[in-house]
Amino acid sequence: MIQMDSFRHKGMRQRLVQELRRKKITDTNVLNAIGRVPRHLFLESSFVSFAYQDKAFPIAAGQTISQPYTVALQSQLLNIQAEDKVLEVGTGSGYQAAVLIEMGVKLFSIERQKELYLRSTKLLKSIGYNGRYFLGDGYEGLPTFAPFDKVIITAGAPFIPKSLLLQLKIGGIMVIPLGDKKQVMTRITRMAEDDFKQEQLGECAFVPMLKGVVN
Repeated sequence: MIQMDSFRHKGMRQRLVQELRRKKITDTNVLNAIGRVPRHLFLESSFVSFAYQDKAFPIAAGQTISQPYTVALQSQLLNIQAEDKVLEVGTGSGYQAAVLIEMGVKLFSIERQKELYLRSTKLLKSIGYNGRYFLGDGYEGLPTFAPFDKVIITAGAPFIPKSLLLQLKIGGIMVIPLGDKKQVMTRITRMAEDDFKQEQLGECAFVPMLKGVVN
């Protein structure tokens, strides 16, 4: 699938996986996916030598590619099952999308910035990650394709968007970094039509979740 993925890159990924194990990532499906996704392809060429460090890095349009630990943590909190239908809000670099597809989900991903959308979807498709990708406002989600088993938000949301909650199946899980300047990683489970269980799982830092579409 990937011509630009060397034995050296694969070895670096395995060291990253071991580092994530030490940081209490225990979901084997998550770790295996991280071990397969060529993260170096999602970074600007000047950062390739740092691709498998557990750090975030800048990408296009003033955004960042998330720290591998953050991607692994959010993926683990989703409790992914085979063939889950997942809505990702914020395609960004495409790295989180690739990890989820490696985990066996049916991915629907939405990105508000056209520059990022074009860049990440082209890359994802070129290396075999064929999810469903959309340019649009993440606060609105994708009601046409709802309901979803899982919803993951990859930006800091100042509040929980009601439209996204309503696109979650009963029994489904949403993982969202909740807060304005500082966020708390939050997991929401839809227990019944109007009953949502909320868990707070530690502080985190994400770029802000913004409304509208940027062409």
